[in-house]
Amino acid sequence: MRHVIQQQVQVDFLYPCIFSENVFHVDCPDVWEVLTKGRGAEQRSRVLVVVDQAVAALHTDFEQKLAAYFAHHGDRVVLVAAPVIVPGGEEVKNDPQYVEQVEALVNRYALDRHSYIFAVGGGAVLDMVGYAAAICHRGIRLIRFPTTVLAQNDSGVGVKNGINAFGKKNFLGTFAPPYAVINDFSFLPTLDDRDWRGGISEAIKVALLKDADFFVFLEEHAEHLAARDMDAMKQLIIRCAELHLQHIATSGDPFEAGTSRPLDFGHWAAHKLEQISYFRIRHGEAVALGLALDATYSMLNGMLEEAAWERILRVFVAMGLRVFAPEMLQHHAGQQLVLLQGLEEFREHLGGELTIMLLEDIGRGVETHFMDEALVVQSLEVLQGWAEKRLKS
Repeated sequence: MRHVIQQQVQVDFLYPCIFSENVFHVDCPDVWEVLTKGRGAEQRSRVLVVVDQAVAALHTDFEQKLAAYFAHHGDRVVLVAAPVIVPGGEEVKNDPQYVEQVEALVNRYALDRHSYIFAVGGGAVLDMVGYAAAICHRGIRLIRFPTTVLAQNDSGVGVKNGINAFGKKNFLGTFAPPYAVINDFSFLPTLDDRDWRGGISEAIKVALLKDADFFVFLEEHAEHLAARDMDAMKQLIIRCAELHLQHIATSGDPFEAGTSRPLDFGHWAAHKLEQISYFRIRHGEAVALGLALDATYSMLNGMLEEAAWERILRVFVAMGLRVFAPEMLQHHAGQQLVLLQGLEEFREHLGGELTIMLLEDIGRGVETHFMDEALVVQSLEVLQGWAEKRLKS
């Protein structure tokens, strides 16, 4: 006897993405409203807080503010332990001890699916803590507090979590929506210039794919953004996050079960560049390099007009982002470019068929399933020549 039941399961998820300032001030309602949503007056929420080491170092009063916040609202929320400090950057994703540390704390303090984990930091810390939260009890409520430009406009607002393994970025991970995202702009002024600029690359990416008017905004405000104008940056972050969230909600594939990954435009090269530079090239910087490479490839194969290509490269330079780095030409003992391995690793990560996003025009992307390796090499040569000419002028 053979019997088959075909059951369709539809799952809706809803989470707020809040943009605010000084959210841990006792009078700010943002965190409080998220924690008490749908809970009875007698219920107390249990919270574990994990903090990026860079945030703790730059905001020396953070722990004091947090303690004061929880003391003020102690009738409804309880902080189960002092904030846990973990390294930021790829270190926290490369070493599994940090995931295990969060798991052990969940066990020690008997957190359950109705408890909360706060992840406060840059994208790497959010990725690691999100992964731990997703696998403990098959899901503990995660509230993200992104503290960098890149995390606030891209990685911190989506549904992905993960850590690195076997020398590959995000080899282990989950698709698990956060309970809420609370973007606090007051963290941004303490960023160093590299992290301020690096996050802009993701805004350029999504503008190139989806919104030509947003790209014009970036062109027109490049000088202000490079000079750390906060009002311009707030507009950039909100619009970039909005475009990312719209894609997740309307693409028909929020958990990337297919092979289409438009928001990973430029990332096949970016992820490999991070790895071969031993993460000296930060993610946002690597994305800028990967975008410049794929835009050049698009121009050389006749898809993108040269004038549009020039506009793209000039925006990166105006923002203080490199469009070429020597690591892009690294070879295996005089043989194949190491960077080209990124294509195969990207195909594997997608799940079979290689799908790369290229450009037909600013604001309009198109997918391809083939990359001519000889044309990639030519693109690198053209990009290197353009960058060197720019330095001499």
